[in-house]
Amino acid sequence: MDQALHRLTAGETIRRLAFGLYDYPKSHPKLGLLSPKPDDIARAISEKDDSRLQPSGAYSVNLLGLSQQVPAKIVYLTDGAEKSVEVGNQRIQLRRTTPKNMATAGRPSGLVIQAFRYLGKEGVTDAHLDTLKQVLLDSDRERLWKDRVHAPAWMHPLFEKLRPPTPT
Repeated sequence: MDQALHRLTAGETIRRLAFGLYDYPKSHPKLGLLSPKPDDIARAISEKDDSRLQPSGAYSVNLLGLSQQVPAKIVYLTDGAEKSVEVGNQRIQLRRTTPKNMATAGRPSGLVIQAFRYLGKEGVTDAHLDTLKQVLLDSDRERLWKDRVHAPAWMHPLFEKLRPPTPT
């Protein structure tokens, strides 16, 4: 098996990203060889370990469009093993967390909860809420309201502002 993987990497059919982690390299006519997407790498690791993922910190803020800054270190919360992988100039870190933090993993509400945790109680602005109203579907906003039990109490009034209007 090792010999077969070595031949494929030498022939540039596949690319070794980290120990036990490979991908099919994609190229762009002008940009050349493209780096793999962080989500694809993290998803591959979580599938291998049979664990769940939740983007966290500055990365969750960026994914929701609340900030244009791309973090140098991308952090995911996981219920699997902690790992850190460097691919090119990006560092992807998987941090083990509590079941409560993973209760909303894989849902937009989980992304919002993690973004608000990163921004802090005083850091969430009306502009952030307006952006979320545009980005999230009404069904996602309704799910966020239902998932408030998994969030700190200080976030509940913010979720109320994001709640879609109820039909009368």
